[in-house]
Amino acid sequence: MYLPELSKKTAVITGGGGAICGAMAEALAQQGTRIAIWDLSKEAAETVAEQINAKGGKAVGISCDVMDVAAIDTALHVTLHEYSGIDILINGAGGSRKETTTSSELSFFDMLPEEIRRTMDLNYLSAVLPTQAVGRVFADQGHGVILNITSIAGLLPLSRSLAYSNGKAAAVNFTQWLAVHMAKKYSPMIRVNAIAPGFVLTDQNRFLLVDEDGEYTERGKQVMGEVPLRRYGDPLDMAGTALWLVSDASAFVTGAVIPVDGGYMAYSGV
Repeated sequence: MYLPELSKKTAVITGGGGAICGAMAEALAQQGTRIAIWDLSKEAAETVAEQINAKGGKAVGISCDVMDVAAIDTALHVTLHEYSGIDILINGAGGSRKETTTSSELSFFDMLPEEIRRTMDLNYLSAVLPTQAVGRVFADQGHGVILNITSIAGLLPLSRSLAYSNGKAAAVNFTQWLAVHMAKKYSPMIRVNAIAPGFVLTDQNRFLLVDEDGEYTERGKQVMGEVPLRRYGDPLDMAGTALWLVSDASAFVTGAVIPVDGGYMAYSGV
């Protein structure tokens, strides 16, 4: 699929050093989009940027803590100096934390409020704060596309994952609120949508779901029992949906949250 309107546009991707947003960065670069990867790990951001540049694309890796307003302002300044404009923002930073996940060692009743706040912020403010910065650019120029990477946990809370599910639910609500706000107050040429990934097998969770022999763990078997397509998602599955949502192919879509989950959200268990 070739989307010519993405050629020569510029995209900021937070969390772009990770598997899912890294795949989105590469997919967009293949369309001719210039990429600015903002990631907490400068090494991860630069690694993805180097991979894109080696294939003939255009990318720059920028160290950015999306929970730090000053760091965001610096990353924005560097990006605008490099590319002179921004057309797309993908908010992909976030993640679960063991400090707010129930286990045999940690009950719900013993979770610390500061840890709950930290995980909530990581999955909610990580979308809000970069959007305040880049969204101002979109408001001034009268166009732009914002894509939040939420989770099925924000639509249907996952067992054990308390604050992660809560934070993603807030990000889902933020997506819907922001779509209306930007279109009505600033420009109908500003669209805001979200992708809600299901269970995606990455290096971060592989040890929980697959054993050393390549067989599913008990947790992995449980997950597969609830996914009608009977496989884990691949980062490229998310990239294809991202291309649709940031391109003119979805020009009449805003405020939508698209599950990319192999049918998980559609399955009632019977």
